[in-house]
Amino acid sequence: MNFEQWRHSTRGWLAHFAGKNRRAYEHYAAAYRYGASAKIARHLGFIATQQNKLSEGAYWFGEAARLEPASAETWFNLGFACERGGDWSQAIAAFEKAVDLNPKLDRAWFGMGLAYAAQEKHNDAANSFETASKLQPMHGEAWYRLGMESHLAQRPQRVAQVVEKLKEFDPRRANQLIRDTGRDDLAHLFTEIPF
Repeated sequence: MNFEQWRHSTRGWLAHFAGKNRRAYEHYAAAYRYGASAKIARHLGFIATQQNKLSEGAYWFGEAARLEPASAETWFNLGFACERGGDWSQAIAAFEKAVDLNPKLDRAWFGMGLAYAAQEKHNDAANSFETASKLQPMHGEAWYRLGMESHLAQRPQRVAQVVEKLKEFDPRRANQLIRDTGRDDLAHLFTEIPF
């Protein structure tokens, strides 16, 4: 056991628990210098990402993925930091690795859809949101985005199906989808909400 790594890691955890993120980051970075660890790299990635230092967060999640390549959650976190930072290609690659390791990781499918949508790859985005909505059938935002990307990919029948599905459990989003797509032919599906 590396005592210095343990000491700084413990101090990092205590500082993070106390909400002293800058201090926690310093201790975790010191611990990492004493011994590279995926767990410590993830802590550094979380703190950096929370502070909106997205490229730094992506770096640390990349280190964690390098040290622990079989962790779907770590690849998801790397994808999240990259997607938030606007590095769409890296985000997609990380999300793809995450779903290769865990095909039921709905957050990774959703994140992949966001990254594809940002690149205006509407078919790919719709396919990713399709999978996310199947894995989380009550995820209104996934369904809404599936509808929007289907609209942009010129899949009008799928948009109508998504509106009908959303109407079952999230009529506000269904109404929003009808408005945002400008689909007057779907006006009969609009739900009057009294409040």
